[in-house]
Amino acid sequence: MLSGWREVTARRPWRISAKLLIISSVVTVIGFSAICVNVMLDMRRGEEALARQTLENLATSIESDVSRNIEIYDLSLKAVASNMLLPEIATVSKPIRHLILFDHAITARHFGAVQVFDAEGRLTIDASTLDPLPEDRSGEDYFRVHRDNPGAGLFISRPMLFRGAYSIVLSRRISDTDGGFLGVVAGSIRFSYFHELFERLNLDPEDTITVLKRDRTIMMRRPFDLDVIGTNLNDRQTWKADNLKVGGSYAGQGPVDPTPRLYVRSNGGGPMFVVAGKPLSAVFELWQKEAYRIGAVVLALILFMLASTLVLAREIGRRAEAERKLEEMATTDALTGLKNRRKFDSVIDVEWRRAARQKTPVALLMIDADHFKAYNDTFGHQAGDQLLVGIAICISDSVRRAGDCAARYGGEEFAVLLPDTSAADAFKIAETIRGKVQGWSDEQATSTVSCGIASLVPTVELDWSILVAAADKALYAAKAGGRNQSVVASIPKLSLVA
Repeated sequence: MLSGWREVTARRPWRISAKLLIISSVVTVIGFSAICVNVMLDMRRGEEALARQTLENLATSIESDVSRNIEIYDLSLKAVASNMLLPEIATVSKPIRHLILFDHAITARHFGAVQVFDAEGRLTIDASTLDPLPEDRSGEDYFRVHRDNPGAGLFISRPMLFRGAYSIVLSRRISDTDGGFLGVVAGSIRFSYFHELFERLNLDPEDTITVLKRDRTIMMRRPFDLDVIGTNLNDRQTWKADNLKVGGSYAGQGPVDPTPRLYVRSNGGGPMFVVAGKPLSAVFELWQKEAYRIGAVVLALILFMLASTLVLAREIGRRAEAERKLEEMATTDALTGLKNRRKFDSVIDVEWRRAARQKTPVALLMIDADHFKAYNDTFGHQAGDQLLVGIAICISDSVRRAGDCAARYGGEEFAVLLPDTSAADAFKIAETIRGKVQGWSDEQATSTVSCGIASLVPTVELDWSILVAAADKALYAAKAGGRNQSVVASIPKLSLVA
């Protein structure tokens, strides 16, 4: 057991080192990769935050421009609705009436002329002409809303074809002093206003700008698509309003097209709001290039580290194997394959101390080939070597415990250390060895061995040389008694009994 344990401990430092090297390299790779992944994710979050901030600023800017123009236009509508209640309006001439009604009305190429409709929906006054052509708008949504709902306030219609141009109509109710319905004052903002507004922006082809009413009706969108304009997102089964709350953002497929985008909604409180969108591929384009570059560098470093680790581990393994072989050569008898005298002295010293601590017996067999010199002279040195090898095989076959140590003690003499073994058990083993050697010999040259046996429990005052001396004396007694026998030493008196 001890010899096997020493062989293991002789190899273990290098084996552990190789394993530790591989484990440490793997842990380093995992840790380094985790750091790189974390850095890349932080960079990705940074890119997303920057894009979100840019889109938020863009949406807020567009909403502010749209809301400001709607507010200015609404002031004109309010002024006209208020002036329509003046008593003199019905008595003055048309030019004077225009001057009174539309003095504060805004005029711009994207804003349609303000019109006044009576309670039946007939056009009565048009800011663009003194003699307007007959029109009937009683069937329009904006007329019906004001007629049926006195508190409608400013009403913004769905996108529609109004007076020859795609527009959104802004309207207000005209009520008398008692709240009675007198008609509607209406104006329009043409789509050209939004086109010009969007053209002033530096946008990528796949970027989207969507202007919506508070009821989520799409009033305008870039890129322009008449099939989308006027659509209410509440009618989309696959889109939920909670996906994009006021001032929030959403990353993924939107309600209009399948392109994954980062959408940001403005947080203003005007009658319309704006959603700006940018494709996720464009948001993370620079990040992806950087991620691929850093990933390639990190992968190359990981492969280099792992390859270097495997090479070093292999070299460590080779060195461990070489040292094991050197250790084996230094502690093994070259002829018999048993431990040599130096190794035996080291093992018995360790086992002696261990037995002293544990208060267990240690037995020793000293075995000598009978008439070996005569055998060697008769059959030659080669035959003598074969005899020693045969005896070593018989000893190895009989001593099977891992902690036992069989050694060539010198010349034709062998020693077998048996830890935790009584004298009686040691005697049985000795007899087994002696019987195997005798049975192994051929008829031409019968070979036998003599065995000396000693067993005792070590104490601090005793040295293991006492055990060796006792076994030696027992061996001499066996030879003196006629050879081919085993003798046990009486340790207390060191007297020898057969």
